[in-house]
Amino acid sequence: MTLFSSLLRVSFHLFARFFTSEMGEAQDPRWDGYDDDDGSGGEEALAAAAGLSCFSMRGCSGEGKHLDGCGGAGAAPHLDGTNSTTAIVVSELKQLFPRSRRRLLLFPGVETTFFFVCFTTLFFLAFIINPAIASPVWRDSAGNMTIMATKFTPEVMLSAPRRSAAVPNGNGTLALYTVSTYSFGEHKRRSEVRVLTIANGQSSVVVEGSGASEPNWVGEEEFVWVEGVGEKGEMEIKWGDVRGNKGVVKRFEGGVGNVKVREVERGRRWVLGFTVVVTPEGEIYNPVTEEKGLSSGRVYDGLFVRHWDAWSSENKNSIRYGFLRRKEEGGFEIEGLVDALYGTGLSSPVPPFGGTGDFDVGPKGLVFVAKDPKLDPAMYTKTDLYYLSLKELAQEKPKLRLVETPGLEGYSQSPVFSNDGNKIVFTRMRSKQYESDKTRLLLVKDLDELKAEEFYATEDGEGGWDARPDAILWSADDKTLYVTAEHRARNLIFQLPSTPCEAGKKLPSVITTTDGSVSDVRLLSTTVSAHSPVAGRLFVTSTSLVDNSCYSIVNPSQSTFHIVSSNSKQGKSFGLSRLSVDDITFKGAGDYDVHALVMRPSNFDPKKKYPLCFLIHGGPQGAWADSWSTRWNPAVFAEQGYVVVSPNPTGSTGYGMALQNGIKGDWGGKPYNDLVNAFEYIQDNLDYVDTDRAVALGASYGGYMINWIQGHPLGRKFKALVCHDGVFSTSNQWSTEELFFPIHDFEGTIYENKEGYQKWDPANHLNEWATPELIIHSELDYRLPVTEGLAAFNVLQAKKVPSRLLVFPDENHWVLKPENSLVWHKTVLGWINKYSGIEDDAGAQVQAHQANVTKRETERLDKETFANLVSKLAL
Repeated sequence: MTLFSSLLRVSFHLFARFFTSEMGEAQDPRWDGYDDDDGSGGEEALAAAAGLSCFSMRGCSGEGKHLDGCGGAGAAPHLDGTNSTTAIVVSELKQLFPRSRRRLLLFPGVETTFFFVCFTTLFFLAFIINPAIASPVWRDSAGNMTIMATKFTPEVMLSAPRRSAAVPNGNGTLALYTVSTYSFGEHKRRSEVRVLTIANGQSSVVVEGSGASEPNWVGEEEFVWVEGVGEKGEMEIKWGDVRGNKGVVKRFEGGVGNVKVREVERGRRWVLGFTVVVTPEGEIYNPVTEEKGLSSGRVYDGLFVRHWDAWSSENKNSIRYGFLRRKEEGGFEIEGLVDALYGTGLSSPVPPFGGTGDFDVGPKGLVFVAKDPKLDPAMYTKTDLYYLSLKELAQEKPKLRLVETPGLEGYSQSPVFSNDGNKIVFTRMRSKQYESDKTRLLLVKDLDELKAEEFYATEDGEGGWDARPDAILWSADDKTLYVTAEHRARNLIFQLPSTPCEAGKKLPSVITTTDGSVSDVRLLSTTVSAHSPVAGRLFVTSTSLVDNSCYSIVNPSQSTFHIVSSNSKQGKSFGLSRLSVDDITFKGAGDYDVHALVMRPSNFDPKKKYPLCFLIHGGPQGAWADSWSTRWNPAVFAEQGYVVVSPNPTGSTGYGMALQNGIKGDWGGKPYNDLVNAFEYIQDNLDYVDTDRAVALGASYGGYMINWIQGHPLGRKFKALVCHDGVFSTSNQWSTEELFFPIHDFEGTIYENKEGYQKWDPANHLNEWATPELIIHSELDYRLPVTEGLAAFNVLQAKKVPSRLLVFPDENHWVLKPENSLVWHKTVLGWINKYSGIEDDAGAQVQAHQANVTKRETERLDKETFANLVSKLAL
């Protein structure tokens, strides 16, 4: 059906061109170049004329190779900024219509009439044989191309290429990144490493392989990466260059990851750090080759028993540190590799989400964060910062050196060496039982003393900058810090002097960037020369509600930026636009304002009314942001025909610590009333929203709030509810793994403050549950065990409230596997569409369409009968 649907779309364009074309070759610039086989303009025009688009994945050479499983919409978009769009439909059309056929005549001739009749016939047959021509059309057998749909659907979102953050080389001319794509036709994920030419936005493949990841430059044109090999869980660190040369640096008998490199001897040697999971004996753990015991029993005498989605074992995370040397004959090798944490009793990165942000390698040593071994890890968040010099790393048993942070005892995060290797900047929280506490920016200016000095410190300990700094980057000359932090549903870059004394003179200033949220920031070049055109520039990776990856160059000194490459042409590939994105602000339950994001359908008509899709975020210390997500993507719901409103009520991050901390001990109080106010504001002020057909959805704390709403008056305002991995009863909070969380949010342990847990328990209001509800839960969710979902479903079923249960045995708190995610989306959309009436609207359109088809079919058959009678009777 791929070619069939393509021809139908071409027919529309040919019909429109029929009466306007001049004799000979078409002069419209969209059609010029059809015969330029060595170029891309004609192929792009033909694809555009056919109403098709494809994700360009394999470079700019015009070789026409495309990975499959992509999705999106628009006219021939490119995801890496290239000018080459070669789709299979183009080659097929070229074969069908050689040069002599690729012209339109002013008057109907034999050729033109032939095409017109063919395409018109195909057009009518399409609505008889294949009414759903707008659905995705996949071509997986060749394994190198997918034609995309014209509507943004879950399939389109999940199969669209996903790019990593891009890493520029030292002179700012090239950038490395990875791309992964999932094919629902082949049920496989494919990945590759690409190199981007920053000057023109074009890219090409440098590594192909299902397990290639984490590329790092070791020179201007050479790089290393990690890749899984074989079927026994082995991995290799490999090297390659932009010309295609490749080799193996070292093979490991288990998994390695989080690779970091830093030059210490120009062009010849680099320090190398990466992480592994090790056994108590210090060997790399490999679950594939692990000997399985005869019993599956586990015995525990302490916490953690399990964490996130795995049962705890004796194995621990560790960091390997050594040197990467360029060999005289070419290639690279690793020298002097040591296990930096062996024998220390420490583990880093910190599970379950620790990665490259938990350590850094420098020319003088290693810095890392690790849990305090003297405290119970399930009861306390405290992680300390440690520094090991090269001399200490060379010792048989390294002496641990702790960075002093008086008054701060919470999470330590994001340590980064200065470019000269003499200083460290990192963040730390104050509370040792509050996982979302305010992060404070700290400087270690002397590696011998290891005393940290806080930026914007105040006597009351609250700090002068009401923000939560996250990622940190030093300027090339080490005089400026670039720090990311949330601010009103965006993740922004702030700049400040690199010493607390200078920084204290004024608060950090925001750097102008593209729409959306910054996900990664790098120096475009490491040069400090004032005469360099790239000096002082930043290379930024960002996403937004309409674009899943954007690379841009930012000039902090001039507050300017320009886009190098957008993965979806700023949303055009998905049929999305910034015109669909809006926001509202309304009064909260107290003396404060609440902010919410709004997403409208791409075909929005202000004269029409659209049912409300009300999204409630998790955390609860989190926020909806102007950023991309493949788990909770507002555009997926909006393109079904909803206006999506995503409020950030009490407890949300990015609006100051007062609003965030206001949820402590008040889970069903101010946050619930904020949401009531949000609904009433929408009802009174957004005329295009139909609140009589509203649905509400939430996950984690958002799932808790769905169940709380179910038992309260707001629950009767919605036609249907969706609870993903939510809370049935707050009295069950101690079945979770990170116990410091309920201790903080419910103001004590359950045995010391039972009333605090029972006050906001949804299970206290089960008699009021009446709204149809979909329950989703996963069996590997150890944060909120599956019994929470089962209990809610049991109650709904017993009360005869329309309800449905979706369970994933192989997912955790998040549904990450593409096939499972597709089922998740189809189940969720089917549920809310049924109760909001969108399903009825779509069904009415289909029925009307089928009635028209039947009528046309009947008319056609009557004419055939009449013609046969005339012939038979010889009239």
